[in-house]
Amino acid sequence: MNALKSLLHFVVLPVLLIALWWFTTRDGANFFVPQPGPLVDAFVEVWLGEGFRNDVVPSVARLFAALAISIALGISLGVLIGSVEWVRSLLSPMLEFVRAVPSTIIIPVLLLVIGINDTMKVTLIVLGCIWPVLLNTVKGVASIDGVQVDTGRVYGLSGLVRLRYLVLPAAAPQIFAGIRQSLAVGLVLMVTSEMFASTDGIGYATINFQNRIAIPEMWSGIVLLGLIGVAMSVLFQIVQSRVLGWYVGLKESAK
Repeated sequence: MNALKSLLHFVVLPVLLIALWWFTTRDGANFFVPQPGPLVDAFVEVWLGEGFRNDVVPSVARLFAALAISIALGISLGVLIGSVEWVRSLLSPMLEFVRAVPSTIIIPVLLLVIGINDTMKVTLIVLGCIWPVLLNTVKGVASIDGVQVDTGRVYGLSGLVRLRYLVLPAAAPQIFAGIRQSLAVGLVLMVTSEMFASTDGIGYATINFQNRIAIPEMWSGIVLLGLIGVAMSVLFQIVQSRVLGWYVGLKESAK
């Protein structure tokens, strides 16, 4: 019953929005807002053919590679910084300063230093995605309950055992909150990185359609990015529910 209710909540609003879209564009008077039918046709033609291999696959591959690097580095550095109080105090101002610098502003620097290639695109995404994971990990590790720390010390937990059974589980809710933020940031930076001197990717193709005044094709790129975002969110929730099942159950029992 709960699954059916969740499905209805997931489907009803998009259906209503599509119906409203069809109703407001049924006369086809606005050239820049296509009707649902032509948009669907353009989507199938563009993204389910050569566009999937030439643009979608490279974009998604770069995005997931960058997210994997960001998560690995963010958690590793976050655990190190969060575990040592003096390191945390020393680096905190610098981390906040670097985080505040928009990643897109360093695109010219990356183009000069790295060049126009996939490495530049992945680096840009990493520089934007690592900070939510890193800072949330630092916060999660630094806020571990003192009773848990003392209990682990009494039981002789140290090294990797302490990390596996005490630090990471206790900081996991904060870590996943940071990863969730990074997913949205990564999708935006993926598109942004493909708008500058690129030859493939969803962002490149969408801008190319805009320059050619191919309106349905341009909108199909926007829809595709939205669908990728939804797919990433669903995948994230599945992983989170498995990894943090104990945490969700604890919150529900506390209500």
